[in-house]
Amino acid sequence: MASKPGILTDWPWKPLGSFKYLILAPWMLHSIYSFITKDGKERSLPYLLIFPSIFWRMLHNQIWISFSRYRTANGKNRIVDKSIEFEQVDRESNWDDQVLLSGIVFYVVYMTFSGVPHMPLWRTDGVILTILLHMGPVEFLYYWLHRALHHHYLYLHYHSHHHSSIVTEPISSVIHPFAEHLAYFLLFSIPQLTTILMGKSSVVAIVGYITYIDFMNNMGHCNFEMIPRMVFSAFSFLKYLMYTPSYHSLHHTEIRTNYSLFMPIYDYIFGTMDKSSDLLYEKSLKQPEEIPDVVHLTHLVTPQSIYHLRLGFTSLASKPYTSKWYTRALWPLAFSVMLTWTHGRSYILERNRFNKFNIQTWVVPKFKKQYLSKWRNESINSLIEEAILKADKNGIKVLSLGLFNQGDELNNYGELYILRNPKLKTKVVDGSSLAVAVVLNRIPEGTTQVFFRGNLSKVAYFVSSALCQMGIQVVTSHKDEYEKLNAKLKNIERGNKLVVSERYDEKVWLVGDGLTKEEQLKASKGTLFIPFAQFPPKKWRKDCLYHTTPAMMSPKSFMNMDSCENWLPRRAMSASRVAGVIHALEGWNVDECGNTMFNVEKIWEASLRHGFRPLPILT
Repeated sequence: MASKPGILTDWPWKPLGSFKYLILAPWMLHSIYSFITKDGKERSLPYLLIFPSIFWRMLHNQIWISFSRYRTANGKNRIVDKSIEFEQVDRESNWDDQVLLSGIVFYVVYMTFSGVPHMPLWRTDGVILTILLHMGPVEFLYYWLHRALHHHYLYLHYHSHHHSSIVTEPISSVIHPFAEHLAYFLLFSIPQLTTILMGKSSVVAIVGYITYIDFMNNMGHCNFEMIPRMVFSAFSFLKYLMYTPSYHSLHHTEIRTNYSLFMPIYDYIFGTMDKSSDLLYEKSLKQPEEIPDVVHLTHLVTPQSIYHLRLGFTSLASKPYTSKWYTRALWPLAFSVMLTWTHGRSYILERNRFNKFNIQTWVVPKFKKQYLSKWRNESINSLIEEAILKADKNGIKVLSLGLFNQGDELNNYGELYILRNPKLKTKVVDGSSLAVAVVLNRIPEGTTQVFFRGNLSKVAYFVSSALCQMGIQVVTSHKDEYEKLNAKLKNIERGNKLVVSERYDEKVWLVGDGLTKEEQLKASKGTLFIPFAQFPPKKWRKDCLYHTTPAMMSPKSFMNMDSCENWLPRRAMSASRVAGVIHALEGWNVDECGNTMFNVEKIWEASLRHGFRPLPILT
């Protein structure tokens, strides 16, 4: 939002929320109906193509978002090395409003001008005229409009909203108040309306021009330098006709320079080119790929969860993961992406910084159901081991295993990789000690007994052991679970603290994978469910409380938090991810995998000392 928002700041369809695209529905349906029912000569191809062109703009912008986030996480050629937070993501979440506005304008123009319905696909003279009109009037007028927007009044009430983003992303390019967008649309309509009125317009000229504007806008705000030096070496005049991402990035950091739209020639003419433009360009090209100190290795939850990743839809990634109907509707695209990853390798998803440590999250391109298929174990282990060896080669201090990457049957909580590669310098951490600490510290003070239900794991055994030693009775309704726990705890002095019962009247339930709906329905009202597993139970009770899976809230100084980790709330991090960071910060030169459990009290105290905090109960 601008410092002091002026009139026409908000978009008129803001109250409609997610239903704003219904505005286009009547035109879209009418265009399809008309094309089907009318004869060949009466059919209008331009009318039919308006909606696909809107979809193309959405897709084009999304490709830039994903590509830019991947490149900036990688670090190579990054321009501004600062943090993007949730506040910026929320502010830029309405980037598609300008696409919706363009759709409305297209439909209105179609209805207004008689020559549009039978516009040809291509006209050479129209394309040339569009290029000349952009290079002349559009670029010139935009330069002076942009300078006017930096006048105190207009900047304070309008343009400061755009400049709230110091570290830009592609979609930052279109984050403006509604009134400002109207001015831009009038400006960019000059080539299009001129060619239409002269009868020289074509579908390619209009769609191509809009695509050019989107491409250059996105490129200028992508925050990594992508124009190779050889381009300007071979064609030196291009420095006046084409800006670079670093050139426009300076406008966001320095504000009073580099006002040009896409062609810096007007900055050269009027003396507003930043003198450090060339220096920043060269510096950005030399920026190497970032080598992290810590890596967290996770994987996908479902095929559709690719849209919830930081590289996917920003509006979904910035909220805890829940299944959406429209992501399920996009399953063919998700399936095709997963097919391309069948023989792929882990990739960088996210980068953070904390206490001078660089931290990255890598993703294994497999999802939950694939981990549950034992015949895939070998291929999944190969991907995980490849990531660990890559980390070791790059000198990474700690690699933590998230979700099913630390499965018992898959790799014995990561021990398989240590046995295969005894000379590993990178320490492999499953985070089980911190997960145990989180679960234990979630149990309300004064609790005398807990109900235990779910598939048993390393964390489950250690939690049960700790509870028995604390004098808290552990109750289970399954004989087989009791026998497994009893065998594991045979060396623990526990008295009668481990029992079998089917009363289900305990107020605290420790739950893991395998908890059924029927069992949840047997719990008494007000029961507190505390997960010890990697995945949360489905919530069947509205009269009970549910904790998240083992996790902690990150400190405010933990930088670049702009997406949620799976189902966790904003700024929350899984225990395994936090554990990797703590091991690196403390310099603990030990692995935590297999049956090895790090000191629970020590890692809990260290995490609190570094600013991590327990999560509140989600009601």
